[in-house]
Amino acid sequence: MSIVELGRYDRNLANIIVGRLDAEGIDAIAFDGGASIADGSYLLIPVRVMVDEDDLDAAQAIVAAAQI
Repeated sequence: MSIVELGRYDRNLANIIVGRLDAEGIDAIAFDGGASIADGSYLLIPVRVMVDEDDLDAAQAIVAAAQI
């Protein structure tokens, strides 16, 4: 099991994608969501959505179908 990056998104969209993937039975996690929150620049830093390498193709298809 190895995790890979699905993509980089703004903070809110990353969390929506994680929820959508979870609803489809794909484990996903958002990395960097709290990066630089102390200095107020956290909205400028993209959040990485990570999935298991074996789920990458299915996750990409879900994101593509949602036209994100």
